[in-house]
Amino acid sequence: MLSVLTAVALVAGMLVVVFGGARALCSTREPVLVDVAAALDVAPAVMRAAGRFNETKSTAGGRCVLVQVTERPPATVLRTLIGERAGVLSERPDGWIADSSAWIRLAREQGASALQAGEAVVATSPLVFATRSSLAERFSIGETEMNWRMVFPPTVRGRVAPNENEPDVVRVPDPSLAGAGIATVAAARDVVGTGPAADKALTAFVRWAQAGSAPDYRSMLEAVDDRAFWQRPVVIVPEQSVWNHSLSASADPVVALHPREGTITLDYPYVVTAADPTVAEASAAFAAWLRGPEAQRLVREAGFRSGDGTQAPISPAPNVPVTNPKIRSSVSDEDIDEALRAWSRLAPPTNILVLTDTSEHMAEPLNGGTRVGVALSAARIGLQLFPDSTHMGFWEFAHRLGGGKGYAERVGLGPINRPETGELVRRGRLNELTTTLTAHPGRDSSLYDAILSGFREVGDKYREEMNNTLLVITSGRDDGRGLKPAELTERLRAEWKPDKPIQIIIIAFGKGVDRAGLAGITAATNGSLHVAQEPGEIIDVFLEALARRLCHPTCG
Repeated sequence: MLSVLTAVALVAGMLVVVFGGARALCSTREPVLVDVAAALDVAPAVMRAAGRFNETKSTAGGRCVLVQVTERPPATVLRTLIGERAGVLSERPDGWIADSSAWIRLAREQGASALQAGEAVVATSPLVFATRSSLAERFSIGETEMNWRMVFPPTVRGRVAPNENEPDVVRVPDPSLAGAGIATVAAARDVVGTGPAADKALTAFVRWAQAGSAPDYRSMLEAVDDRAFWQRPVVIVPEQSVWNHSLSASADPVVALHPREGTITLDYPYVVTAADPTVAEASAAFAAWLRGPEAQRLVREAGFRSGDGTQAPISPAPNVPVTNPKIRSSVSDEDIDEALRAWSRLAPPTNILVLTDTSEHMAEPLNGGTRVGVALSAARIGLQLFPDSTHMGFWEFAHRLGGGKGYAERVGLGPINRPETGELVRRGRLNELTTTLTAHPGRDSSLYDAILSGFREVGDKYREEMNNTLLVITSGRDDGRGLKPAELTERLRAEWKPDKPIQIIIIAFGKGVDRAGLAGITAATNGSLHVAQEPGEIIDVFLEALARRLCHPTCG
């Protein structure tokens, strides 16, 4: 009840600001009220514009028109318009200004009704790479230009960690919430191209971006000023948000930098969403007024570029380039829409149980260490790819381990950012295990029995909203004390449920792998088998497995 009252109070306060002296503005007793939902960054400028519009005493259906504007995240408006029931607005808006036309196209694609054709773009703002002034100077001295490949984790760029003359993190807005994030995914896809290697790189970007994405531009820019964790942060945001951030004085202000390959311009389209004909007419009148000279001046005074992109902000900030940036023309509307679809396939969190072989076979030498050492050192790097929304568990398996079960649970399947017991969160415990776990000399492998038990464990803790996976790290051998490959495959086929799919991914290290038996096991769950020799391969293997979400269920 408190949240409802707060919302009512906020809306009521907003009405006072937008309507002003409403009684003096309207001579009719029943004005046509137009409720406009606007993206958070453009909403303040549109509120000012609505106040001026209301003073014009425009009419629709013979009645006076009054417009009210409310800050609304695009994703929430989208869910409302397509008829979802959770996370929606209490009332359908009559007009919508999103922070990218991609939202409007997505709404139409998903069946939103009563959306008028021909939306009007009321403002634009190119994407920039933003960082502190002192860091920008450091990057310049080190001859580091901002570029779109910086959005990928260092492993995709051929190194374990960033060097001292480049950002140690490039954070992007959450593409499921912000237009700048959608455009960044499109730029990332455009940079890497298409094909299996490109899919892996895009998957790495998505996992990396999830770990550091933020819900809005304001909080991202505030994080640039926070020196508690990242030393050389860069964020990708619209130019206007840097302009707005610069209104607050700073000894080390945030500056906007253009990527060398060209950028993407965000548009802010107004679409009429009202179902009532008179309200739709009034909403369309406001949309047309927003494209006029007075409203465009208000938009440019707020740090945006004009709707057609030809006019810069009226009062440029000293730390924002005034020149028109180079545009990455190879990114089309279709590319942006496909990028949003790719994100929606790759981004859902993972519910994953990691099953690690600690039989005597994993003690065999491999590349200067042991198989288990190579596997776990790579797994330690791979942990960075999992955002805090992940659920993860960890088992080890070898014959007679766990009181005769053939496996031992080291970390129970659950939220990776929460402790299972005590104070240490699962991620910390998993990191510990990757440095302390060793193989057991003299113990055979119970691979097939452990796979069946792990598969059933994921099934018992299945999460509808997640991708459910059993990841098996193994020597690829079973010593024949339990299930045979054909028996395990038959049971998996019988227990696998198409409405609750669990994917088995097997990564086998070294030689002597039973490829035929393991391939049958993974095929039964639409999973995949990979044989690795080097530590870095486990990252590629896992990214390749995740990239299968882009083609599921038609993957080869």
